[in-house]
Amino acid sequence: MKSAFLKSGHLPTLISCFLYFDFSFAVWVLLGPLAVLIAADLHLNAGQKGLMVAVPVLAGAGLRFLNGILVGQWQPRRIGLIMQLVVIAGLLTAWLAGIHSFSQILLLGAILGVAGASFAIALPMVSYWYPPEHQGTALGLAGAGNSGTVFASLFAPVLAVALGWQNVFGLAALPLIGVFLLFTFAAKNSPNCPPKKSMADYARLLKQGDCWWLMFFYAVSFGGFVGLSSFLPIYFHDQYKLTPVTAGYCTAACVFAGSFARPIGGYLADRVGGTRTLAAVYAVVAAIILTASQSLFPVSGALLLFICGMAALGMGNGAVFQLVPQRFGRDVGLMTGLVGMTGGIGGFYLAASLGYAKQFTGSYAFGFMVFAGMALMAWAGISAVRLRWRREASSLALVRI
Repeated sequence: MKSAFLKSGHLPTLISCFLYFDFSFAVWVLLGPLAVLIAADLHLNAGQKGLMVAVPVLAGAGLRFLNGILVGQWQPRRIGLIMQLVVIAGLLTAWLAGIHSFSQILLLGAILGVAGASFAIALPMVSYWYPPEHQGTALGLAGAGNSGTVFASLFAPVLAVALGWQNVFGLAALPLIGVFLLFTFAAKNSPNCPPKKSMADYARLLKQGDCWWLMFFYAVSFGGFVGLSSFLPIYFHDQYKLTPVTAGYCTAACVFAGSFARPIGGYLADRVGGTRTLAAVYAVVAAIILTASQSLFPVSGALLLFICGMAALGMGNGAVFQLVPQRFGRDVGLMTGLVGMTGGIGGFYLAASLGYAKQFTGSYAFGFMVFAGMALMAWAGISAVRLRWRREASSLALVRI
């Protein structure tokens, strides 16, 4: 099985896309681990802190849609190189010029959103190389690049305390430069890249109810993952009075669980079906987030809850992207842009809502409870479409769905 997978695609492209995705995600959520220190220096309130870490997520959502269009027009490798240069230039500019106001940190957040949009480049690039029976595994491995959020949570607070948070932006550009060089020489476009797509193709997809279902499913699973990745440093600091470094370590443990679980979710989806996997994921996530909203646990209990919740969300991310190429085979590039966009919107909503819930109610409970309700809606949705999707997959002799 392992040998068949390795022979079925292009390993240098898979590795390049994983690293591109990995370090892009690290800088995409970079403001989260630095948020406590930035907020103290810029005198931000709870709502501003939530918005600061949410803006990169929202910018990444819109740019994922744009990247989906550009990938369909000019193929993923060229767009990937351009977007990497934009992020590197933005980080170096922030480091050299400095950040001195809330508006400037929001502008940097928008630039970091370009890194978050790497999703809509790396995943189609890998998908085009691999046959249907290996899509879940290949996209799970490539998508495990969201483990970059672990590096951000582990190292950014430590470096910020030692060297100053503004210098972290310059340091973050260094691995991106290395990945840019690897991507330049190792990553290749697949000969199976589909022909150019137009806006009419997006309109055609948006007329299909299944497209909206997949967008909503990813808004919950990936939105939950990236929203919590960005906001948990603030949560652990404010709720349990942890230092920025300790809060970063706790967040890193949660993010590691979600990142590690993503390829497992893709693998399980290949084995038992994406719809069955997602139904279990959303039920577990709803129960965990609802429990966490009550704030009844010491920090160790809360940490365990969020580790389990992030692992479930990570598995959901892998399972959704097992379903995308099964339902929309030759439109996977377009669908990656659309699905990735709504995933980012979900993350923006969660991070921003938690900040404003704290500011206006004095507690994070309301924000968590609404998200738990969204997970229950996703569970009901996947349960509603599951039988039809599995029946259609069986009639077309597709892999498990």
